[in-house]
Amino acid sequence: MSLEDNEARWFAETFDKMVSNIEVAISGKDRVIRQALTCLFAGGHLLLEDNPGTGKTQLAKALANTVQGTQGRIQFTPDLLPSDITGVMIYDQRSQQFVFHQGPVFANIVLADEINRASPKTQSALLEVMEEARVTAEGKGYAVGSPFMVIATQNPIEQAGTYRLPEAQLDRFLMKTSIGYPDHDITVSLLANADARDRSAAVGPVITSAVVAQMSERVNQVHVDTAILNYVATLSEESRRHPHVALGLSVRGGLAFIRCAKTWAISQGRPYVTPDDIRDLAQPVLGHRLLLGDEAQFTGVQVADIVGDLINDVSVPAYRGR
Repeated sequence: MSLEDNEARWFAETFDKMVSNIEVAISGKDRVIRQALTCLFAGGHLLLEDNPGTGKTQLAKALANTVQGTQGRIQFTPDLLPSDITGVMIYDQRSQQFVFHQGPVFANIVLADEINRASPKTQSALLEVMEEARVTAEGKGYAVGSPFMVIATQNPIEQAGTYRLPEAQLDRFLMKTSIGYPDHDITVSLLANADARDRSAAVGPVITSAVVAQMSERVNQVHVDTAILNYVATLSEESRRHPHVALGLSVRGGLAFIRCAKTWAISQGRPYVTPDDIRDLAQPVLGHRLLLGDEAQFTGVQVADIVGDLINDVSVPAYRGR
């Protein structure tokens, strides 16, 4: 079923209201908020690589409040166990049975803080839930709920004692981005309201979880022309051929690209994807999926430069709409 123009406009208007609502807690970060909402409606997860104190927790809380959902937070440490995330079976003396007690992953929006500080075994437990949206305990499955989105963070400094996420695991995140520090004027405004310790508390609901499901269904109906599919396929192939790249864009990465582009398009009121949508999303979608070769890393080549090369070198299809 094709998407009507009025449905696309409704989606864009609702999307803009959500962005404005979240900006109460995260001022001046329109693009990052839009990327986070794109992950939500595309059914994916977000990886934030940022310095401490840039508002990662505020973003997660404000997003959960906006969709009238629950919010969980997991502080990753080297001694964190998989059961600390997923939950544990506890013996109930009254019923004389083992009962499953849910972990913090059972929430609509889950903040996984400093995910690279936990062991690979613990990281894998979270990533498995991200992929399957359910926890299995004693052979029984427990759905984590809907919507379900993980916002994981990595600290780019203090790498001692951390466990780097393998490239195959990074691919499970739909996007990777950063919030960054606010500009001077916004910083002054925040300092003037220093008494407001939790700005996300002022963020009220805009939609319900049921509406999130409806909007995600609209995303699935966005039209993607064959020319756009060929464009993404060519970008994927060229990324694998690039002399500085040891591991290029996978098929799963290409599928993620299309899902993001469909959401990005309808958030702007269009029921179809254009090449500009692909170009706009190239850095957050491709940046964590390309693995540089040893020589490139040694000579200081940046992944962002490789993504820029791909966007500049691959011909843009002559496409003006459906």
